[in-house]
Amino acid sequence: MNTSVLVLEDGRVFQGRPYGAEGETFGEMVFNTGMTGYQETLTDPSYHRQIVAMTAPHIGNTGVNDEDPESGRVWVAGYVVREPSRIVSNWRANRSLDDYLKEQGVVGIAISGTRALTRHLRERGAMRAGIFTAPTVPVEELVERVRQSPRMEGADLAAEVATAEPYVVPAIGAKRFTVAAVDLGIKGMTPHRMAERGCEVHVLPATATYEQIMAVEPDGVFFSNGPGDPATADVSALRGVLEARVPFFGICFGNQLFGRALGLSTYKLRYGHRGVNQPVQDVRTGKVEISAHNHGFAVRAPLDGPFETPYGQAEVSHVNLNDRCVEGLRLLDGRAFSVQYHPEAAAGPHDAAYLFDEFCEVISRAQA
Repeated sequence: MNTSVLVLEDGRVFQGRPYGAEGETFGEMVFNTGMTGYQETLTDPSYHRQIVAMTAPHIGNTGVNDEDPESGRVWVAGYVVREPSRIVSNWRANRSLDDYLKEQGVVGIAISGTRALTRHLRERGAMRAGIFTAPTVPVEELVERVRQSPRMEGADLAAEVATAEPYVVPAIGAKRFTVAAVDLGIKGMTPHRMAERGCEVHVLPATATYEQIMAVEPDGVFFSNGPGDPATADVSALRGVLEARVPFFGICFGNQLFGRALGLSTYKLRYGHRGVNQPVQDVRTGKVEISAHNHGFAVRAPLDGPFETPYGQAEVSHVNLNDRCVEGLRLLDGRAFSVQYHPEAAAGPHDAAYLFDEFCEVISRAQA
């Protein structure tokens, strides 16, 4: 059997065996703490150009089905697991995870040290890495090749994963509102959640201008999750939406762009939040939600009360109870808000589903 190696840019090396496709791949090394939802993780466009290590020790138990993908392809650059399941046991499964990774050309590795890898990343921070099947050159050369691969800081990736052409997700049942959703790496469940609430969702490319957004005559505007460094993104379209006082809701990357549109800055987290078990507190009510996350950047904003923006006063609405990073923003006049996590819950807990209802309520108030 071939052997594989996982090589980090600081020189740490993990030995293992091939899993999925064989070959070589490069990306930012991150870890996901979810015990379920590996298929949704693999197909989340926010993981573009990242090698993802799963901290749960047994991966692949339920195989792969055709109902759970969040996009049309696997986006992770590479995949690291501890113990691949030797059998598939689920009534919906139609193939194994190993076969799925091979079909998609995703290079993976099974290592016994996923715990050691996670601790290393927590101490040293997310870093570039490479997976190599049966390497034929010295490790020192592999490390150098990893160090020559692109960094995530400064990476403008949203347009690489977004739809090239607009499309419409019709409302389920009676139509209540028209929503323009800017696709920065949107997951399939997100417009579905809005459609369940009577929204006809017009999904637009990441490069959509203010004029293109307003051309669909939206009752509300949504900015999705997505990959890359938010400091690279153009927020002029979003500023136009805010100036026009159109109701706005953003999640994850959309939260970061909302922050930048308000005049705030963003920064890279040491190792990010990725998983389905992050505790977030609503500072307005004290309520704690267990939430699904996938982000390596965050907004820098004052936590001690309202602050001024070009669109009126705003405040931090949610904070992470692990590290106190900003998890939500809102304008005090109630017409625009965002969160750093994933209320569509694919995969993840449903604690934050109310945020889609809140978006609909914001639209209703604006029409009153």
